[in-house]
Amino acid sequence: MGLSTHVLDTMHGTPAAGMAVELYSVEGGEAKLVKRFVLNDDGRNPDGPLYDNASLKKGKYRLTFDVAGYFRARGVQLPDPPFLDRVSLDFGIAETSQHYHVPLLASPWSYSTYRGS
Repeated sequence: MGLSTHVLDTMHGTPAAGMAVELYSVEGGEAKLVKRFVLNDDGRNPDGPLYDNASLKKGKYRLTFDVAGYFRARGVQLPDPPFLDRVSLDFGIAETSQHYHVPLLASPWSYSTYRGS
């Protein structure tokens, strides 16, 4: 399966459909943009895995989620500046034969993540 992500909007109790996300590879402390995408109706990356196992490489990666932009688009009144704007998760891939699923549970005031299945 490679690498995938999924975001749940814990304020509304729904998938975070329409949230903008960026995927970076991180080498030597420098982040290189790999792709930008918008989450589908189920709050998942569209069009299959971000990387399949054949193209996934051992190393460090970053997913950046536009949390404030998503909640503003949902009509949530956020302070200026918002408490959470863009949430970046840095993580490592050690075994390219495994599936790495990086879920995010987010509200305008909090977030959590874990290695999913």
